[in-house]
Amino acid sequence: MQSKRDLRLNQDTNFLKLIAIISMLIDHIGAALFPQYRVLRIIGRIAFPIFAYSLTVGSIYTSNMGKYLLRVAILALISQPIYVIALNHVSPAMRAISFEGNWISAAIRWYLLSFRQPNILVSLFAGLLLIFTIKEKKYILGAAVFLLIWYTKGYLNYGLEGIVLMVLFFAFCDQPLTSFIWVAGFMIWWGCQRTGYQLGPVRFGTQMFAVFSLPLIYIPMKTNIRINKYVFYFFYPLHLLGIYLASLFMQ
Repeated sequence: MQSKRDLRLNQDTNFLKLIAIISMLIDHIGAALFPQYRVLRIIGRIAFPIFAYSLTVGSIYTSNMGKYLLRVAILALISQPIYVIALNHVSPAMRAISFEGNWISAAIRWYLLSFRQPNILVSLFAGLLLIFTIKEKKYILGAAVFLLIWYTKGYLNYGLEGIVLMVLFFAFCDQPLTSFIWVAGFMIWWGCQRTGYQLGPVRFGTQMFAVFSLPLIYIPMKTNIRINKYVFYFFYPLHLLGIYLASLFMQ
């Protein structure tokens, strides 16, 4: 099992998570309320790498990976309906469901259909589960998990690339320079898979702006910020609920 001293990247994860939730909030406000302001989505690009790194650190530190995975899974399940409503991911198939008659069956169908647009915690859970199989040397289970991720990558928030990023953070957590080279190179490649921006001959998409998270992850900090871990768990569904209520008010 990885020990605490093996981690040689930034260990100030409370500060990192605080930055991540602020940038995520800005991103979601841009997505749901002010889509005309692209700068809000650009700021939001730093959130996922920081969350991916912070949860990977959690997988290294935790004394009970099963409970850690369970917490993330429960939060993902609770947050899912709020996520699709708040960020306008309700599909035509979901809208077509009638709640007259057996409303319980209808609600279950609506809920299951919502996972065609799963929230970010589903991706983070998948990454953590794959890391667990690597950490515990359960390679057959790991292969099965990877095949499932590959099969569902088109549905995952941040796709297969988000999972790979978490594995890279875990694989080189005790080698800062090697980790930076692999992670930075991967994130630059990832950013170049889309277009929309151009710098000289290089075309890239909004995801390229995620590289601005790298200094936060790789430069050691010691802010001494102490925040209860459950604050970060509760913030996710609550901020989505707040955005949904704000959208109703604006309408």
